[in-house]
Amino acid sequence: MFQQITKGIKISVKTTYNGTIYRGYMQHYAFSYFVTIKNTSNETVQLLERFWTIYDALNNTEYVEGEGVVGQMPIIKPNEEYNYRSNCFLLSSIGSMTGKYKMKNTETLEEFLVNIPTFQLTTTPTLN
Repeated sequence: MFQQITKGIKISVKTTYNGTIYRGYMQHYAFSYFVTIKNTSNETVQLLERFWTIYDALNNTEYVEGEGVVGQMPIIKPNEEYNYRSNCFLLSSIGSMTGKYKMKNTETLEEFLVNIPTFQLTTTPTLN
């Protein structure tokens, strides 16, 4: 599990490999990632946007950004958490993802960025 805390917001990520699929004529490696966003601060926050950078071993880089996550812009109260699952498809069997969430303090309306830890996507355990 990969974890990081920014301004009291703890991001934890677990990954799984789901096998290969074909998209058009290209074989892709399918991965799922499970994210837990835990609010360890004393303030209620809302997740507004996501920014992902996705790398693979073939030097491909993809950028993904947009409102919320999986169609939601969750409000997370102190000591509560929000969980979601999403997917990623790579042309190589090894890659990584990293990113940020834009959050808003619902009381002060202050917006801030929360770091998502870099996590590995691999079809088999690989030692560095």
